[in-house]
Amino acid sequence: MAEVNKSIRAEQMEIEARPKIVGARVRRLEDRRLLTGAGCYSADIKLPNTAHLAFWRSNQAHARITRVDLTAALALKGVIQIFTFEDLKDLVTPLRAASQTAGAVSTPIIPLASGKVRHVGEPVVAVVAESRYLAEDAVGLVNVVLEPLPVAVTPQTAAEVGAPLLHDEAHTNVLIDRSLGRGDVEDAFAKAATVVGGQFRMTRKTPSPIECRVCVADWNRGRRELTLYTSTQVPGIIRDTIAEVFSLTANQIRVVALEVGGGFGGKGCLYPDEMTACAIAIKLGRPVKWVGDRLEELISTYQAFDEHVEAHLAFDADGQILGLRASAMGDAGAYSIYPWTAAMEPVQVISFMPGPYRVPAYRARTRAVATPKTPMGAYRGVGRPAATFVMERLIDLGARKLGLDPLELRRRNLVRPDEFPYKTASDIVWNRVGFTESLEAAVAHADYAKLRIEQSVAREAGRFFGIGFSCYGELTGIGSRISVAPGVRINTGVESACIRIDATGSVTASFGIASHGQGYETTLAQVVAQELGCRVEDVLVLHGDSNLVAHGSGTFASRGAVLAGGAATLSARSVRKNVLQVAAQLMEVAASDLDMAGGKIFLPGTDKQMTLRELARTYYKDIGRELKDIREQYSLEATKSFDPYFGTSAAATHLAVVEIDPVTWGVKILKYVVAEDCGRIINPMIVEGQVYGGVAQGVGAALLEEVVHDEEGQVITGSLVDYVLPSAVEIPFIEIVHVESENPDNLTGFRGMGEGGTIGAPAAIANAVADALSEYDVDVRELPITPKRIFHLVEEKKAKASSAG
Repeated sequence: MAEVNKSIRAEQMEIEARPKIVGARVRRLEDRRLLTGAGCYSADIKLPNTAHLAFWRSNQAHARITRVDLTAALALKGVIQIFTFEDLKDLVTPLRAASQTAGAVSTPIIPLASGKVRHVGEPVVAVVAESRYLAEDAVGLVNVVLEPLPVAVTPQTAAEVGAPLLHDEAHTNVLIDRSLGRGDVEDAFAKAATVVGGQFRMTRKTPSPIECRVCVADWNRGRRELTLYTSTQVPGIIRDTIAEVFSLTANQIRVVALEVGGGFGGKGCLYPDEMTACAIAIKLGRPVKWVGDRLEELISTYQAFDEHVEAHLAFDADGQILGLRASAMGDAGAYSIYPWTAAMEPVQVISFMPGPYRVPAYRARTRAVATPKTPMGAYRGVGRPAATFVMERLIDLGARKLGLDPLELRRRNLVRPDEFPYKTASDIVWNRVGFTESLEAAVAHADYAKLRIEQSVAREAGRFFGIGFSCYGELTGIGSRISVAPGVRINTGVESACIRIDATGSVTASFGIASHGQGYETTLAQVVAQELGCRVEDVLVLHGDSNLVAHGSGTFASRGAVLAGGAATLSARSVRKNVLQVAAQLMEVAASDLDMAGGKIFLPGTDKQMTLRELARTYYKDIGRELKDIREQYSLEATKSFDPYFGTSAAATHLAVVEIDPVTWGVKILKYVVAEDCGRIINPMIVEGQVYGGVAQGVGAALLEEVVHDEEGQVITGSLVDYVLPSAVEIPFIEIVHVESENPDNLTGFRGMGEGGTIGAPAAIANAVADALSEYDVDVRELPITPKRIFHLVEEKKAKASSAG
């Protein structure tokens, strides 16, 4: 291993001596077409003879389908055909999200509901017409009679013995029940000088991308090939899944994700809507197009963060953590989604709860419970926002009880630089990462001591002024050793890159990932250009098409830069070696004496050089026996795969300063600092953009966003009037400090960071709000902490104080 690391470091030193491309603020190559309206989205696909699809969706949470009357809808001119599950069942194999987790319950996923409906928004009838407008008109004429069934809306009631079952064949609503931890927790709590804890709640969120979900399915009957254009984060996974659903081979299917207007996890799995579109395209032998609207997005796109947690943290008299125990319950919604299962969110909550702290003893249990709601899937951060919220509130509660500054308590308990690699009590391994460095960088940048002085002055003036911290760690770029979703039987830890030089000297780099705003066409071009020795403008990055490489998973779990960047690095290095070998023979020098940068191959210290364009033209077009031998020996194309095996750690500290209006109880963020360690930075401008976006979503989760259901399972927040997203007014100016700690075991030095803003922001804001209201001893245990919730918390404390007085 030492020799391997020495070799990697030698190569890295050679690369660092070249002109700096990785680390430069290269302007995003995608932006010209996106900002000028020249981008092409799935909804822009217009194929000849396209039929348009619309769904009749359930208006009840749990009900038996007793009758479907299509007479009036079929009579409408322009309606082509109408489908129920009975019309498609012979074509489709139901999906089950298999899990290796002991006792896990899988639920069948089918295109349209059969027998009964299990959540508001579930597709029941598919109407196909000559236009979208006609299809939607026909949906209004479909008559589906539903017989209401009992509902258990909360996971607590659904988990009880005798609760109404969503899936009768499962004999339970508990889809996942898992425990983990190590050490003697009972002994730790028995010895504790201080214990803090209680009930915590993070309410349900919906991803809300700018582009709603869309798909266009096209079946070539003669060649028996299916092409699916869809707004997805995971074209490779969708291809493999569709092959399973329709009993096809992968080379009969092409899945293309064009421009994707945001995903945030909600576009990271296969939906019944896509299954239906593909099935109908095969049935009709013509393209079928579905464009979801905002109501469908809010009630049928998979949601997340719906977690109830009870947790307690034990400290000794010096403020050292002795033990942690937690019990979590996740509201999984109606189905265990494919491929991630119902375990994805709840298990990660307890896995990441110890966070970046030394926790010697830990015991936790989590359950995912089926309820008659939209299924719970991935959302930016997956489990870690809730875990961080709980742990960071516990740290602040401990500091208050111990009489310590929250900063000091964190300093005493964070994993120190000399303790890496550090294995947490939940068996997560943190490799070398800047936990303490991020904290100190945030404190220094914000001038924490001065902020506390400002707070004293503000409080003397009667203002509610608060300061909150949040420290977290996350695994990014997870390799094949660890499943992205606990227990899932698919390997998402490998990515491939194919890099080739054509006859003009241009470079094409193909990947299995898919961009939905990350700027991969720029950052991966920077990696290829740096490693190969060409210019960024010479590199064309292709992505989002399952036909580009043999296998690709897609973009999720902060994996793009680490896995695709690693594959690009290996492929570019392979091509570079061959380029130098070819140039050596053409220039009659030793390959080891040559260098390549900026698209030029040269012999340092001499005027001997040739451009990459000249080399490629000679290689491909000139004739002669000598060139034949060179071409057979050295290829200007390479495909390499990269598997980081474990993955790599990333970290950050968030510091929020807030003020609360004493009349409206609205929260205003006065200052926001993020000190993040995402390792070697490819493009600081894009990193900062990712931080801004992540924090914006974290602000929404902390203060505004909440999917609300009534006691019958009806969605109360079915429009953007009721489901409140943050606007530019609510988002503060975000000050960012980059901490680039070295990880010697990482091929590229890259760490993922796309989700970090959403992980850290809710906890930092919650702690700041609690700090602002410390005179009332208000404890923030539920997010979002809306003005209404603040008002009730303050009034409760006032009432208790009054009765005690």
